[in-house]
Amino acid sequence: MRNILNYFSQSSKTKLVLSLDGGGVRAIAAVVFLKKLEVLSGKKIFDIFDFFIGTSAGGVNALNIASTKASGFDLENFWSKENLTKTMSKSFWDTASFLQTKPKYDGKGKHEVFFEHFKDQSLGESKKPVAVLAYDVERRKPRLLSSYDSPGIKIVSAASATSAAPIYYSTQEIDDGSWLIDGGIVANNPSLLGYSEARKLFPKSKIKVLSIGTGINRRKINGKNSSKWGALNWFNHDILGIMLESSMFDEIASDLMGQNYLRVNSSTGLVNRRMDDMSDTNLQRIRLMGMEWWSDFGEDTLKFLNI
Repeated sequence: MRNILNYFSQSSKTKLVLSLDGGGVRAIAAVVFLKKLEVLSGKKIFDIFDFFIGTSAGGVNALNIASTKASGFDLENFWSKENLTKTMSKSFWDTASFLQTKPKYDGKGKHEVFFEHFKDQSLGESKKPVAVLAYDVERRKPRLLSSYDSPGIKIVSAASATSAAPIYYSTQEIDDGSWLIDGGIVANNPSLLGYSEARKLFPKSKIKVLSIGTGINRRKINGKNSSKWGALNWFNHDILGIMLESSMFDEIASDLMGQNYLRVNSSTGLVNRRMDDMSDTNLQRIRLMGMEWWSDFGEDTLKFLNI
């Protein structure tokens, strides 16, 4: 906690916020982009930014960077095929179906991976300010878990809660007795929250936000056909992905922050829209998407960050 308080006392004209979207395994594209940023800037992500915020898998990455000073290479190792296999172990489903009565995964493997990595650290032990978004199902309101407002919450709890995507994982009970699910149902792109929080934390500073997405599913839905769909058909046509769509938040953030906001994202293209496709083919496509982002946004990012 002392590290955080000391950090707030430092004055600077500009504070840089890194905002990371949720999107399951597609968050690996952001890792590829950040690794490229480190290589070409000669600086670690931890040292470049002043505040980290994320939702779901993006929240897990934010916690990684802020609490362990993880580099792009470290994040890449965290999202190894071995760890992905653990986090998505023991599926209760034979085939994806709206009629299933249990979450797709039991979550035990995911908790083990988080505990192996974060140990018993609390949010207040983070080396820089960090926040992740979740949703409190009992209070029916968003919940921001942060190193400054909820320092006693364990990082494992925060990571488990922000990544508890409905259908895929069960609701998570955290250290204070609250029951939380993935914050993506509120704001999969947490840039606006990051900007708002940073203004509170650094009231005398200029705030700039680099926001990195996880790809946007632009596959057309046949309007006439959809008029006849019930729950099962909507589920099979990515109703969860539609609910997590973040383009509106991007437009608002761009209008509000202007040149102090930079968004890195694109259509998913050949990447599977489903958040848990960890096939070698899909993972390779995700990495290629991250490399394409660097080709498209790398130069602008370096200028934006004054590197």
